Amino acid sequence: MNKIFSLCLAIIAFSSCLEVTKNKTKTTTTKQPNIIYIMSDDHTTQAFGIYGSRLASLNPTPTLDKIASEGIIFDNCFVNNSICTPSRAAILSGQHSQANGVLDLEGALPMEKQYLPIEMKKLGYQTAMIGKWHLKEQPNFDYFNVFTKHGQQGSYFDPYLTETGMHFTEEHDPAYEGKQYKGHSTDIVTDISLDWLKNKRDKSKPFILFHQYKAPHDDFEFAPRYLDYLKDTEIPEPESLYDNANNGSIGTRGENDSLIHVIGSSVSKRNTIRNMGMRLWSKQYTKNNNPDFDSTEIDSLNDKDYTHATYQEYLKRYLRCVKGVDDNVARLIKYLKAEGLYENTIIVYTGDQGFMLGEHDYIDKRWMYEESLRMPFFVRYPEKIKAGTRTDAIINNTDFAPTLIELAGGKAPEKMQGHSFKTILETGEEPEDWQQSSYYRYWMHMAHAHANPAHFGLRTKQYKLIFFYGKYWVDTDNPEADWNKKSWGNRFTLHTPAAWEFYDLEADPKEMNNAYSDPKYKTVIADLKEQLIAKRKELNEEDGTKYPHIQKVIDEHWND
Repeated sequence: MNKIFSLCLAIIAFSSCLEVTKNKTKTTTTKQPNIIYIMSDDHTTQAFGIYGSRLASLNPTPTLDKIASEGIIFDNCFVNNSICTPSRAAILSGQHSQANGVLDLEGALPMEKQYLPIEMKKLGYQTAMIGKWHLKEQPNFDYFNVFTKHGQQGSYFDPYLTETGMHFTEEHDPAYEGKQYKGHSTDIVTDISLDWLKNKRDKSKPFILFHQYKAPHDDFEFAPRYLDYLKDTEIPEPESLYDNANNGSIGTRGENDSLIHVIGSSVSKRNTIRNMGMRLWSKQYTKNNNPDFDSTEIDSLNDKDYTHATYQEYLKRYLRCVKGVDDNVARLIKYLKAEGLYENTIIVYTGDQGFMLGEHDYIDKRWMYEESLRMPFFVRYPEKIKAGTRTDAIINNTDFAPTLIELAGGKAPEKMQGHSFKTILETGEEPEDWQQSSYYRYWMHMAHAHANPAHFGLRTKQYKLIFFYGKYWVDTDNPEADWNKKSWGNRFTLHTPAAWEFYDLEADPKEMNNAYSDPKYKTVIADLKEQLIAKRKELNEEDGTKYPHIQKVIDEHWND
């Protein structure tokens, strides 16, 4: 009898051990994942293999393409305002510009509005921000080490960074200039991130690391080791570099093309105020990137040959910066694999917006045109995301914060305007009630000699509607108005013509035909305008009494 009783106790104890082991296993597999959010500056979809552009055959991003192929790729990820500071504010706040208060490059995101790191801390995450910051106020992260000189742009070579514990300032101050690091910024950002991962983080906690490069922002000063990369390669050119067909409107060209020499910085000599060659071929920017350059030959070229030569040099410098990013991401991945972190770390890669690489003879970003509007975006997390997944679901940068919070096990606060796409990540399927459009607004106007008119619009899967209202958000006609009159290269007081543009992206993916006046699209455009009204109201992006000088233009031209 005692033997039977003892045997029963042993069976119960063994069963209990199995249950404990089972629960322990369950706890291990469902623990919070680490997150590394990698963001480059101005890395556009054209400069990847995975997005199939004219540059894909150059294989510019083998490391990033491999990461993307092991997860999910988004084909319709859009920025809400294609310029550094507002885009970064949208990512950290989950809000559009009026809600978070960051309309342009002069905006600042205070610590209390940096909602994403705040929420991640609540979920037990250790938070880190390393590299380009560009939001003026101190980062609200457990650890930070960010560029703080040159308007927080940082230098490509030998940059200054300010680290947690130092006095935080963005202005040049001999007493608080941060620490200078020797070398190329892309390598340095990776060095600092690897040091934090190895030596400074609390390894008992899950982490979210924002790993943010300066590259490939202009003026594209690549590390010297890439000088021969693509040296003898002919870079494919966009057709619209030489013939822009029916792209644009009087809002981008002026009446009878009267403004083409001042609107939209160019590759060619078209824009007489700012074109790529003005800087590209100057001694200031050839000393690191093309030390043996002789300007005599360039100066003697006719306009078309000059445009060709400038484009080739522009793209090679840009892609050499991209190469540096790709190689450094490989360093990061190597560490994660060596430490057994790769499989339980969500890896996100994106740019802070798109970038024009000569399309329509434009450089820089800011436009709502496709190459500037579209962001690269892919996520790898094998436990939840099936490799080889691709989606055309529409997301934008205000959706990033709610998604990351939900992936970490939390719920986004209601003040965030973005929507979590966690379900899309995990299933590859777009929910029936998912958003069918993305709202865009470029608040700046004729700024920094890039000279893009202010505009807003709506992007659906097939169509794009843009309204150029052509005025700065401050009423410069009001003698009592106050704005930064010393800001470099700005022509805020120059009002440009109001105009509508409409593109059928299924029939015209390269946006070569503004079809706003085509009668066959009358019903479609009317519907898009109704959607635009509703979206602006939903997002608190209306002008109303706050910007009456803009509202007046909208009212006068809404039915043009």
